[in-house]
Amino acid sequence: MKFKINDYVIEYEVIKKDNKNLYFRFDENCKLIITAPRFISDTEVKNLITKNSSAILKMYEEAKIREEKVGEFYYLGKTYQVTFDNRLTEVKFEDDTIVGHDEEAINKFYDAECERIFNEEIEICQKCFNNLPPFKLKIRKMRTRWGVCNPHKKTITLNSDLLKKDISLIDYVIIHEMAHFYEANHSKEFWHIVEEAIPDYKERRKRLRHF
Repeated sequence: MKFKINDYVIEYEVIKKDNKNLYFRFDENCKLIITAPRFISDTEVKNLITKNSSAILKMYEEAKIREEKVGEFYYLGKTYQVTFDNRLTEVKFEDDTIVGHDEEAINKFYDAECERIFNEEIEICQKCFNNLPPFKLKIRKMRTRWGVCNPHKKTITLNSDLLKKDISLIDYVIIHEMAHFYEANHSKEFWHIVEEAIPDYKERRKRLRHF
């Protein structure tokens, strides 16, 4: 079913449930999903759409913005176009495209890859150090930092956006944070420790700033 608001033709679907209230939301394909109580008639639903047209239009425009943002997927230094296929149970790569059931599936895949790849690279980077204390990995989205080391709490936190960078840059951030277990500040000795593990750390640091 469809209706028109201004210059937009919006597809919608009504789902009847044992709810007391009626709810509007847009799915990843910018279709309006209306969850309505069973006792509400189709005519009443249409009247409520008209009554709430301004709010629905705003929601639609926000959904279109989200759809555009989901259009590209950044992963290990490469850019992929996003495609949805509701028949899929797993996310997969096909040339320059990533295909998943829906946006939620893509997001879950990204989070799982953060865990997998960051832990794999930590195992590799640990070999660059002697007497590195055991620590816990944390992953979260950060606005201003790629990584944070807390020597007292024995934790390293990595920015989830780091998965968008290539492996060499991920390793640089991990090495950088591990070095803080030996030197808390960015002293001359600190950079010497980083350089011993990554001789080209200056080049990687520069790429991370501009990539």
